[in-house]
Amino acid sequence: MSADVSIGEAGTRLAPHPLRAAVLGEVHARPFTPLATPRRILHFGFATTGASAAADHAALTDFCTRRGLTPPKPSDKHHRMSLGATTMRWEQHSEFTTYTWELPAEGGAPFHPPASALASPMAALPQPGPLMVALDVSLIAEKTPPIAVETLFDRASLAVAENSDGQALFATDFQMDAGGFVRVLIVDRGLGAERAGALVQRVLELETYRTLALLGLPEAQRLAPSINAIERRLSEITEEMRGSAGLPDNNRLLDELTAIASDLEAGATASLFRFGASRAYNEIVYLRLQTIGERKVGGLPTWSSFLARRMAPAMRTCVTIEERQANLSRKLARAANLLRTRVDVELERQNRDLLTSMNERTRLQLRLQSTVEGLSVAAISYYVVGLFGYVVKGAHEAGVLHIDPGFAIAAFVPVAVALIWWMVRHIRRKHIATEH
Repeated sequence: MSADVSIGEAGTRLAPHPLRAAVLGEVHARPFTPLATPRRILHFGFATTGASAAADHAALTDFCTRRGLTPPKPSDKHHRMSLGATTMRWEQHSEFTTYTWELPAEGGAPFHPPASALASPMAALPQPGPLMVALDVSLIAEKTPPIAVETLFDRASLAVAENSDGQALFATDFQMDAGGFVRVLIVDRGLGAERAGALVQRVLELETYRTLALLGLPEAQRLAPSINAIERRLSEITEEMRGSAGLPDNNRLLDELTAIASDLEAGATASLFRFGASRAYNEIVYLRLQTIGERKVGGLPTWSSFLARRMAPAMRTCVTIEERQANLSRKLARAANLLRTRVDVELERQNRDLLTSMNERTRLQLRLQSTVEGLSVAAISYYVVGLFGYVVKGAHEAGVLHIDPGFAIAAFVPVAVALIWWMVRHIRRKHIATEH
């Protein structure tokens, strides 16, 4: 169906946003299903992500096709179908999938027969993933005399409440029965099918999200020992930093800080999604309780007060572990920055000493070079003057030169020294210019 909008008599089409249909459809994605009292509801929740979610969708499609039922579309995240007197509702979420079976209630006694005897339809489908939620809801009409809920549940864990106008009573002990189901009793005092369906769906969601929220607790308990060890070692390292001296010690401490920071960040990254999801699920639980609107029944605890006493500590544990991870990360970063600064200062001090030593060696080399240059001029001049002496003496003996050879040699000495000194300076400057 086109999502374009027509306006005006000419039928001008307004092009919609690509996500408009999806956004509008999300509001109506999971409507409440009217439920006639009495009714038995079995609700299963499975962990499904990625490939397992796709396989589950394919299995449901095959299940519907083989029975001549309308299968879900590839993009569907929820589907409802009737199997005789039984209705099945399938929903797929980001990390879990639920199957809800609405069955006729047999007899007037709640939870009879046991849920395990009624769960055979679920066996017709392959299990999509690990089972997280198995809920048995018995929706019955109020009787005279009223049902004594204390006889159906464990009194120590019993939570009972009425809805906002007293038209329904709901009770549970949040414990598994012999078949592995958590049982919930809902007594209809005149709800009507629409409100009964809405109440049942909120109860199903409440138990599902309660279970998912508590998945963060094992993760927090798993991380607690490593966080304790990191906190102790960080305290030891900071104490060692006060007495550390020299580049080797600081480098060793910096390497150790970097290693434990890596371990901490690895744990924080792995738990980021789980703790975030637990917070979100926990908020949904209390939103559902607020929507139901609880009223106290006798001296028994309501669902909100029971969960506040039993579930809230687990959520606080998750929050505390998250906060400790964040605080440790900041402390490790500060300690690493301090050590890095000390290492940099030490390196600069060593570089300064090295440059000073290099400057001193350069000055010594220049002095040595000047000394060698002077000696070279003297030695070369000596040999040149000697050669000149041989020439002059030979010329005098041959009668070509008529002056005293000694006088000629003596007069040539300063000329030779000056000429050799100029040549050496010229060669040295030429080499320096070539290097630059």
